[in-house]
Amino acid sequence: MSSSHSNEAEALSTSVEVYSAAHGLERRQGLSVYPFVKRSMDIMLSFIGLIVMCPVFLLVILLIKLEDPRGSALFYQVRIGKNERPFRMIKFRSMVSDAEDRLSTLLLENEIEGAMFKMRDDPRITRIGRFLRRTSIDELPQLLNVLRGQMSLVGPRPPLPREVDDYTVRDKLRLTVTPGCTGLWQISGRNHLSFNQMVELDLEYISRRSLRTDIIIMLKTFRVLLGSNDAY
Repeated sequence: MSSSHSNEAEALSTSVEVYSAAHGLERRQGLSVYPFVKRSMDIMLSFIGLIVMCPVFLLVILLIKLEDPRGSALFYQVRIGKNERPFRMIKFRSMVSDAEDRLSTLLLENEIEGAMFKMRDDPRITRIGRFLRRTSIDELPQLLNVLRGQMSLVGPRPPLPREVDDYTVRDKLRLTVTPGCTGLWQISGRNHLSFNQMVELDLEYISRRSLRTDIIIMLKTFRVLLGSNDAY
């Protein structure tokens, strides 16, 4: 057997193992309290977060509009959720109004290998947008997605449709669970990781997720955000 065929067979075997582990866990947890407690925690914490962060939301909206009055303060983007179902994810706008139209001219500057685009000095990012991204405040409106059940507080990040078009069978295992606001790779190196490393960490989370794991990831996320320069 050639080396390429051997690698493909090994990748497929690993994918089957992860898929089986993930769905075996779902079956084991089907009659347990984890899914119910996880969803209850998502609803409670996202609702509290939206109430507490209202003053921050108003201030951020004002700052965004002051810098670029033409665009909306909120940015809606189609993402792919559990079982490849699309939904509209909400963020604070951190880029210029025509950012999506200018993306094609920047694809060759991608700093992450694989089905994802990241660029540290992306010229489309506004001044207030750089601060929002560095502190991850731009992600706070996703609490609405969590409240709606489209996302969870913890899980793999939801990809763009064009990214999923380039996914392998193994990569698509990320889409077997509800996507999250934060996850294992966000606390393990964030943008310093390659796409394949992100996938590995997401699959690791899927295979061993639990309430304890979710709480640990959320607590570590706060710690990372307080002293992180990885977000861009």
